[in-house]
Amino acid sequence: MTHRDSFPERKLTFTGDPVAVAAALSAGTDAPHLLYEQGGSVTWSEGESVVIEVDAASVRLHGPDIEPVELPAGAHPLATVGELLRTRTEGVGSAHGWISFELAHVLHGDGAAGDGILARFVVPEREMELTPSAAVLRAGGPDALDELERRLRTASATEPAGRRIAVDLEEHADRYRTAVADVVRAIRAGELDKAIVSRTVSVRAELDLPATYVAGRRSHLPARSFLLRHGGWEAAGFSPEIVARVDADGLVTAQPLAGTRALTGDADADAARRADLHRDAKEVYEHAVSVRLVQEELNTVCLPESVRTEEFMAVEERGSVQHLASRLRGRLAPGHDRWGALAALFPAVTASGIPKKPALAAIRRAEERERGLYSGAVVRLEADGTLDAALVLRTVLRRDGRTWLRAGAGIVAGSDPERELEETREKLRAVSGHLVPASPAPASDDEGREPVAGAVTAP
Repeated sequence: MTHRDSFPERKLTFTGDPVAVAAALSAGTDAPHLLYEQGGSVTWSEGESVVIEVDAASVRLHGPDIEPVELPAGAHPLATVGELLRTRTEGVGSAHGWISFELAHVLHGDGAAGDGILARFVVPEREMELTPSAAVLRAGGPDALDELERRLRTASATEPAGRRIAVDLEEHADRYRTAVADVVRAIRAGELDKAIVSRTVSVRAELDLPATYVAGRRSHLPARSFLLRHGGWEAAGFSPEIVARVDADGLVTAQPLAGTRALTGDADADAARRADLHRDAKEVYEHAVSVRLVQEELNTVCLPESVRTEEFMAVEERGSVQHLASRLRGRLAPGHDRWGALAALFPAVTASGIPKKPALAAIRRAEERERGLYSGAVVRLEADGTLDAALVLRTVLRRDGRTWLRAGAGIVAGSDPERELEETREKLRAVSGHLVPASPAPASDDEGREPVAGAVTAP
């Protein structure tokens, strides 16, 4: 096979919109791909030269011109993934993947992972990195680079029109109230301290997922955003937080968000809700116990003296909501690596609960179906060893012909079912107002539909 460390690069001046152009590239391909955005930079990866898939029993490596390998999943399947990427692909550079929420059942040993693929990682065949001023192309040779450059030069997108798909934000509302009340009783009985309980809302019309991604991204300042299609999943997400980031030098970062109020655009009302976040005993408790668990998890893989809370109970604005947010960091201890750090922090405490094992059991009882990619992670792996894992929340999900949204709330002893239901509505609105139909009617000139192209010049 052709290894990524031998792939040539081509650097170009780029003056287009990275988000819109990468979304256009996604719309124009039938191949598996991932658009991943962080800090104003977009990486668009396409194709699969190596695939690693995890289920409850095994970890399997396969791909074109690769001898298949199958190993037991064991208690630490992510470590096996990392070892296969390291030894079987000879340092091929960047990779990406997704982890379903149900992998948590393997990591925490409760035997409830079920059937199907729990995580999937791929080494792409080609990729682009786009910033507002530059493009870096990587592919298997000069001809492949020429083709990738041609696609970039001709990529164009139209800003989504004003039409949107409506959804019913009351779907499963009564069931949700009941589920929250049941979990509150379990917490008050001493079975656990906190659980995140979620509900789904169906999207019944056909959706243009790349256009929905662009429309949603226009109204968000997410921690990360992504547009994904591979392994049976399609998703457009505006992640409010990371599960983990492990830099090349072993610095581990987590940023738990817990505690929520609506964000409406009314400056005075939003400021009042922001102040209320810091005064509300339930919200402050929910956030504090989440930060405590993240610190304990970091202590298991980092030098204890290096673990610190760098920011505590700040407020981050994420689309239709604002959250209490803290940032914790630590440095990997000898004998631990990026995969161990990700496993220690997965699933995110802000999407599971405290302690995690009984929280997983409470979630399984409370929710009507498996979560799949929701509240799992989309992961980007850089050639220098950096791992960046976005928490899959505020996301449109599509699989097996079904499209849906999902949102949850953190349930503690002081939770009120009606308030927690309203919190799910607030979070659903972060995405529900941006659902673009697959075949919009032709737009008139005054609807703001303006072509967006990838302007590229020679280096």
